[in-house]
Amino acid sequence: MHEMAIAESILDIALQTAKENGARRIGRIRLLLGEMAGVETESLRFCFAAVTQGTIAEGAELAIKAVPLVGRCTACGKEQHVERYAFLCPVCKSGALEILSGRELKVESLEVD
Repeated sequence: MHEMAIAESILDIALQTAKENGARRIGRIRLLLGEMAGVETESLRFCFAAVTQGTIAEGAELAIKAVPLVGRCTACGKEQHVERYAFLCPVCKSGALEILSGRELKVESLEVD
């Protein structure tokens, strides 16, 4: 389950940032999670709750913002939400799409005390 490794990495980032800023408690971690990141959100929440036990992030909210998978056709310029990984342009049927968003897996911000 790679969600455990991801949860541990999120915690590492949060703890390091909190330490650098003299925080005593982490209340919320905002995470950008792309549709194509391949992360099961409920598993991630479960793992996050487990790894934060006994840390200053224990009980912190993991606020996940879903980022849609969006591509731009390099042939005609049409931007679209890519559904079911169908990387074909609906206008010109080209298979040459540039991914604009949807791969994100990023700690966007922290709320600390």
